[in-house]
Amino acid sequence: MALRVLAFARLRELLGFGERSLDVGSSATLEDVWLSLTAASPEAGRMRASTRFARNGVVVDGATRVADGDEIALLPPVGGG
Repeated sequence: MALRVLAFARLRELLGFGERSLDVGSSATLEDVWLSLTAASPEAGRMRASTRFARNGVVVDGATRVADGDEIALLPPVGGG
């Protein structure tokens, strides 16, 4: 299955992309996607606790299964004031 993955802020820097395609297996969850994306970047992997996922514009948890053509956004913590 092919996914469109979007990364923002610090994750964009650490992962080296703002947008990319990713092929995953038919039973993949968002946690699987995360592990695949961060395998080569331990620093990015450490950001898991503060990163949320959006699947097709809806915030979901890591156990959510993905489907072919999904858009997955990796949402960093929001700061400001």
